Amino acid sequence: PPGRKVLIVYAHQEPKSLNGSLKRVAVEELSKQGCSVTVSDLYAMQFEPRATRNDIVGCLHNPEEFNYGVETWEAYKRGDLSNDLIEEQKKVQEADLMIFQFPLYWFSVPAIMKGWMDRVLVQGFAHDFPNCYDSGLLKNKLALFSFTTGGSREMYAKGGISGDIRYLLWPIQHGIMHFCGVKVLAPHICFAPEYVSEEKRKEMLIAWAQRLKTLWKEEPINCSPEWYFK
Repeated sequence: PPGRKVLIVYAHQEPKSLNGSLKRVAVEELSKQGCSVTVSDLYAMQFEPRATRNDIVGCLHNPEEFNYGVETWEAYKRGDLSNDLIEEQKKVQEADLMIFQFPLYWFSVPAIMKGWMDRVLVQGFAHDFPNCYDSGLLKNKLALFSFTTGGSREMYAKGGISGDIRYLLWPIQHGIMHFCGVKVLAPHICFAPEYVSEEKRKEMLIAWAQRLKTLWKEEPINCSPEWYFK
């Protein structure tokens, strides 16, 4: 609906790729609905994936021994995180929905996207024990993982060689998003686009556009281990 804010965190090197097209379709479709859409194109931004001392501006809380978690938590409270992190946190703060668009690498997100999660979702900003899971600091937000795979749907079935695709979503959907209080919509998966016809790839884009039309009516998945491992 008009006025909703969407952040697309996008990790692909090639705009002409299917991932690039899925991202473009999401921008077009959601903008058409009157949503305001922001894209963090991680490769184009040359986003730094490494969690280092450089993420803290000025003095360290404990210069004797570096602890990244503690230092970024303290820096967040002081307003001393590096600019690139502050920028991304602003986008997250404003978003009603975050869409993560990426090709599956080794059963996970690409390093540049994992680095975004490692660096942006700082303690004090995204979670603050015991404020995690249902009481995580990003509650009232939605996330959706939209990705492409190398393997076929059969390979990622329960009895398939790679196991149920849902097993792979446990660390990112539950361990990262749900941990921060974010509610998760069902993933959008394009299986093995490299091995299908141009026609089939077009159908994948149309299916994504169709889903986006009614996205705001969807209920989040049940945030329990059962959804992943039943």
